[in-house]
Amino acid sequence: MDFGQLITAMVTPFNQKEEVDFTATTRLVHFLMDNGSDSLVVSGTTGESATLTFDEKLSLFEHVVKAAKGRGSVIAGTGNNNTKASIELTKEAESLGVDGIMLVAPYYNRPSQEGLYEHFKMIAQATSLPIMVYNIPSRSSVNIEAETIIKLSEIDNIVAVKEASGNLDQMSKIIDNTPEEFELYSGDDSLTLPVLAIGGCGVVSVSAHIIGNEMQEMINAFKAGDYKKAASIHRLILPVVKALFSQPSPSPLKAALELKGLDTGLLRLPLLAISEEEKESLRAVIEDFREKMSRN
Repeated sequence: MDFGQLITAMVTPFNQKEEVDFTATTRLVHFLMDNGSDSLVVSGTTGESATLTFDEKLSLFEHVVKAAKGRGSVIAGTGNNNTKASIELTKEAESLGVDGIMLVAPYYNRPSQEGLYEHFKMIAQATSLPIMVYNIPSRSSVNIEAETIIKLSEIDNIVAVKEASGNLDQMSKIIDNTPEEFELYSGDDSLTLPVLAIGGCGVVSVSAHIIGNEMQEMINAFKAGDYKKAASIHRLILPVVKALFSQPSPSPLKAALELKGLDTGLLRLPLLAISEEEKESLRAVIEDFREKMSRN
């Protein structure tokens, strides 16, 4: 399964009652597909999955599959720290027509490496869908070590990893010891180019909501051998990435989308909207980026 090189971890739009806003979701799906995204992750970290109910996730999967039909792949975030619940959600997502699933490392209960392996293996055996494992130690408090990813890559439908450990040595070891068709994606926007340089295939991105075309341009330049251009774009996008993570994500991102005229509504507690002062600072960073890109 080819998920492409730029996968956007999509926000979940809410209305003023904090209900999922499906009209805004359709609008956002089309915008992202028109502006650089090859595929979408639905109900991941950026989608506030921790505060979405089981039924809300299913409704989102079904809706986004229809909205994105023929335009790109839809990857459903079905992982949590309960193996049986992850299996149940994965089976339901498969029945709704998603193209793949993303499974975050179990959080809070801090399993051993063998426990991690068994968790992902059990879910993989319950579905025919291609699976992307998601390693994010800063949120899960456990690192999926390279040896565990390498072992998981031997399972037929575990086809990729989203690596947000920030550890390029670990990523290099994974790339070097997994099948050629196994894909490693950067889970950090700011490390997209370094990860490409060691053999990664792309990024699962938050910033692509705002700078998707520019990130595609950077990736394409690198893959075409124009390393100077790729490096130049990399340096230009870094302030935008930093600004979009200046407060707990996706709070700055939802503000940035509002500035673009794409209102995705409120956040659910315990997340809060950024202040007006922070919003103005974000606006200035994005405008400065646009100006510099136009001269690049």
